Amino acid sequence: MSGDGRESEGGEEEVRGARRIPGPRGAADDLDLESVPLPPLPPPGSAAPAGSVPEQSVPEPPEAPEALMTSVPDLPHRVLKALLGAWALSACSAEETAAVEEHLTSCAPCADEALRLRDAVGLLHTDGSLDLDPTLRSRVMDGCLGRRPARIPVPEWAAPYDAETARLDALLRDIGDSEWHAPVRLRWFEEEREVSRRTTVAGVIGHLMAVDGLLSAALGLDDPLGGGEAPLDPTERTERYWSSTHRPPTRAVREPWRAQSHELIRTASFAGRNVAEASVSYGAFALPLQDAALDRAFECWVHGGDIADAVDYPYEAPSAAHLHRMIDLAARLLPAAIAGRRRSGLAGPAKDLVTAGAPGRSVHLEIEGHGGGDWYIALDSPAALGSPERAVAQVALDGVEFCRLAAGHISPVEAAAGQEGDREAIRDVLFAAASLSRL
Repeated sequence: MSGDGRESEGGEEEVRGARRIPGPRGAADDLDLESVPLPPLPPPGSAAPAGSVPEQSVPEPPEAPEALMTSVPDLPHRVLKALLGAWALSACSAEETAAVEEHLTSCAPCADEALRLRDAVGLLHTDGSLDLDPTLRSRVMDGCLGRRPARIPVPEWAAPYDAETARLDALLRDIGDSEWHAPVRLRWFEEEREVSRRTTVAGVIGHLMAVDGLLSAALGLDDPLGGGEAPLDPTERTERYWSSTHRPPTRAVREPWRAQSHELIRTASFAGRNVAEASVSYGAFALPLQDAALDRAFECWVHGGDIADAVDYPYEAPSAAHLHRMIDLAARLLPAAIAGRRRSGLAGPAKDLVTAGAPGRSVHLEIEGHGGGDWYIALDSPAALGSPERAVAQVALDGVEFCRLAAGHISPVEAAAGQEGDREAIRDVLFAAASLSRL
């Protein structure tokens, strides 16, 4: 700089040669495109000349921050409480989740509600069966009766029939109109062979109602077959009912069947203790009412399983206590069944007759698993006493498998899981169990 304050000439040249900031561009409409020279195009099929396309560098991504801080919004209590359901389902945004979780550390009522909601969400994702636990009804009833006992309780001997008719009714409520006509094959054993009969879901309910009429008659109630000359044999009663209907039964049969079962339980509850010993005739044999009700509970469960198989519905076994009583009834009927088969020449001869009530030759029937226990089946006389000291054989079966054998749903050969001792005695017991089955 010179003494008078002006820049030197060399400095002016440097300023003139410096880069200048370009002015604003004109819009595309303001340009005369025809006067703008176009870049030369390469000949067809040849690569573009070097330098015709400027090299473009890929911009480097910006450096990620070391940590992303989520801001927690300041939401009022009522909004946070309304978000608890969405939070339990993991449907909140990150900011909402942070706000809810921070709120749960200081609000005890919301924390309790959030815990309950999370537990409920866990139930929504279960892969288990949709069928209810067979013990649920009894547990609910026990809880209710514990708080407020029934003025007229259901007799203990009628509880299995009450439970099984309720379970079957729940199944029937779930099926559609068309499924009432689904084919069902009923199976049982006669002598040495398996017999079957084809019907429908509605036909099975009609069969149950017709045979339950034997209990109705014993209690002085109306017989669904009209009474009078109605047969006593269960098979004949079923055939009479099926033939008396002018068209195939429909779901309309459910209401009279359910009303009949309710009336049976109500009448038995009001009748008192002595009614348990009232005789129920099945034609060829008779049972006390308490055993007849247990027999009907067993058949209701078995045919409920037949219906469930026909409509592809899950159906569990009865509760262990009820199943044990059903097995006990079948075990008590086995000596008479063996004697009946012996009279028909289908069982081995008696080898050691004893006086009534004395210990006789026996088979140890060991029932394992659900409803299990130990029974000793007298072989030579129905009046003899089964005794572990005089056991000549042992056969082990699962509880449900034994019931399927007694229902005629599996053959005696298929049923034996384990056996030891006198083979003829084991055969007589297994085939006698199968002979307990009927339509």
